[in-house]
Amino acid sequence: MKTKRETREELRNEDPISGAVGAHPVGTGVGAALGGAAAGAVVGAVTGPIGTAIGATVGAIAGGYSGKAVAESIDPTVELAYWKKNYSTREYYDSELEYADYEPAYRMAVERYSQNSRFEDCAPDLRKRWESQNRNGKLSWDRAKLVMRDAWQRMTGQCGMDDKSCKK
Repeated sequence: MKTKRETREELRNEDPISGAVGAHPVGTGVGAALGGAAAGAVVGAVTGPIGTAIGATVGAIAGGYSGKAVAESIDPTVELAYWKKNYSTREYYDSELEYADYEPAYRMAVERYSQNSRFEDCAPDLRKRWESQNRNGKLSWDRAKLVMRDAWQRMTGQCGMDDKSCKK
């Protein structure tokens, strides 16, 4: 039987290269892609194809670091543990469903969260992803959207730990 410490150690999201706690490869990758594309376009406009390649490389490195910083401000393990403990207190809770039915929506919100984006701006992409990835799930998009918005609000600080300060 695993102890609490062993379980906690497994959920640390360690960086595969450095071993640092809180690695977020999705945030790093997104930042690298966006940074690389932006820098490549700017440098390429001035210097041509070779400059585009160099700009994309430099931009990818810088973007990777900035994407990592944004992603690391949210610990997915902490967020999902919070929702597992509190999902049944929310207005959208249905006693016929289990946490496992809600968890994919919480996870998607945590994975797609960006500090620079409003939930409403990301909702169309989230809907596409939800409808393509959760065809056999018990949550419709309308209910999943409520779950995701709730998680998004918590990550933006609109919901306090006590949930009494959560803006609906």
